Amino acid sequence: MTDTITLDEATELITAAEAAAEDMDLAMVITVANPAGNLVAQHRMDGAWLASVNISRNKAYTAAALQMPTHELADPTQPGESLWGLQTTDDNRLVVFGGGYPLEVDGDIVGTIGVSGGEVAQDMAVAEAGVERFEELRG
Repeated sequence: MTDTITLDEATELITAAEAAAEDMDLAMVITVANPAGNLVAQHRMDGAWLASVNISRNKAYTAAALQMPTHELADPTQPGESLWGLQTTDDNRLVVFGGGYPLEVDGDIVGTIGVSGGEVAQDMAVAEAGVERFEELRG
């Protein structure tokens, strides 16, 4: 059986990410998905944008589907670049800006995290807090 993130672990990642968002005085949506990009847990902080529900989920999905952090897609999807238009594929689920990360154990993706609600750098920082907690749990 493929290793996958558990609900208990997902809850811990969400708690860590939410604390980082609160430190920045931001209301965000945090999503944790399994290696196939399917929802494990999602948390919408009070006051978070409704649009961030789907954006965070799609960031987690993208990190699983393409097995990479979503910010790595920003440059190659610019007009004239090799992946231009990628974000219009896969039923428009692919997100090509930061805030989504794979969660890996021994080189294998066991889950992903996606965060939305701030500027891209803020989304990334909050998601990274979740990644750091994952590494503490699985390290």
